[in-house]
Amino acid sequence: MDFNLTEDRRMVLDTISRFLQDQYPVEHRIQVAYDAPFHDLGKWRELAELGLFSALADESVGGFGGTGFDIAVIFEALGKALNCEPVLPLVMASRLLGSAGRDQQTLLEGEQNYAVAISEPDAPYELTDISCTATADHRLSGRKSAVYGGQIAQKFLVAAKVGNKVNLYQVDANDAEVISYGLIDGGGAAEVLLDDTQAELLIENAAQALSGAMNAGIVALCAEAVGLMAVSYEMTVDYLRQRKQFGRPIGSFQALQHRAVDMLTEIEQARSITIKAAAELDGPQASRYASMAKNLIGRASRLIAEEAIQLHGGIAMTWEYPVSHYAKRLIMLDHQLGDTDYHLSKVIDDLASGSPNLREA
Repeated sequence: MDFNLTEDRRMVLDTISRFLQDQYPVEHRIQVAYDAPFHDLGKWRELAELGLFSALADESVGGFGGTGFDIAVIFEALGKALNCEPVLPLVMASRLLGSAGRDQQTLLEGEQNYAVAISEPDAPYELTDISCTATADHRLSGRKSAVYGGQIAQKFLVAAKVGNKVNLYQVDANDAEVISYGLIDGGGAAEVLLDDTQAELLIENAAQALSGAMNAGIVALCAEAVGLMAVSYEMTVDYLRQRKQFGRPIGSFQALQHRAVDMLTEIEQARSITIKAAAELDGPQASRYASMAKNLIGRASRLIAEEAIQLHGGIAMTWEYPVSHYAKRLIMLDHQLGDTDYHLSKVIDDLASGSPNLREA
């Protein structure tokens, strides 16, 4: 596997990283992430102009990236900056629109926002459990929950059942009832209510396309978590070097050194499984490695968040100190696109069923 960036991709990453550091610091993120519309529209357009969105899309649909490694590298940078822009739904929507053979120019240019509506109150993760239905003339009825980025979406890509199969439809936001809200860790989402709502069929028998989009989203979330954990660790080590107790830095105490090393070990394990999941994203074992990565990332994220808070002490719980916001995001990220327990059960089920993919690995 070759994980080296091409010159074009390295240039895009350097440009985006500098932009996030200079124009979108954590202090600005905290100001915009918790109030409607829960992101910065001006910065969103600037990110589009910098080529961020095109770097996350395949060349066949007008982008210049879109591989698992492209997604992982960029989302790690977004995670380090604690960015709250709705880039995750863009990645998933790009994959689905690509599978449907639809034009993505307005999406990649940041002119039109899409959100992917899969989860439901009684089916938060499992595609086969959804109850949203579609009629033969493409009218949808049901309720979609936790639609990330839905608060600013003009179009929704909705998974709905027709009999025993799951199709993908496009719904105009003006034709649905959209209830927007902010998330506890910043950013926004929406509930989408569909009541005999007219839709456009994009993909019939869309289970495979939806699974591919969710796998891409999982890789993105795992890479974001790696970035979040890396910064949390750096801030913690810096604090251990500066905070003094009994006349010397608390980082000189062996017990705290051991805990810092445990943090770093967890982060490097998380980074490794994320790289593997990114490398397998478009292969036959994509779902397996996505689930394994999400399971490990969920456990590591919780440990890093808890240790960062414990080693900082009370200051890490204050609104003004960035660690508290990084910790919230690390904890809540586990509940997007399947939590630790869900993905553990998926891997166990594959093992129990004797999946050929698992036997070959």
